[in-house]
Amino acid sequence: MSDHHTYKVVEIVGSSKNNMEEAIRNAIAECNKTIKNLDWFEVVETRGHIENGEIGHFQVTLKVGFRIEVS
Repeated sequence: MSDHHTYKVVEIVGSSKNNMEEAIRNAIAECNKTIKNLDWFEVVETRGHIENGEIGHFQVTLKVGFRIEVS
């Protein structure tokens, strides 16, 4: 057993028609389907898509950290 951990960071973008929190949750849920050992996330950018003068989608860019299994 190691006395330290090593992490990898990936950048993903989540979206939602409803709000930024749901966009974050959607991104994490999708990421969790293919990446093991998710440990943390950081919101690095927020933006949106406008349709007919209204918010069409919220978009949130995240950095997601996961622990490398053998560390």
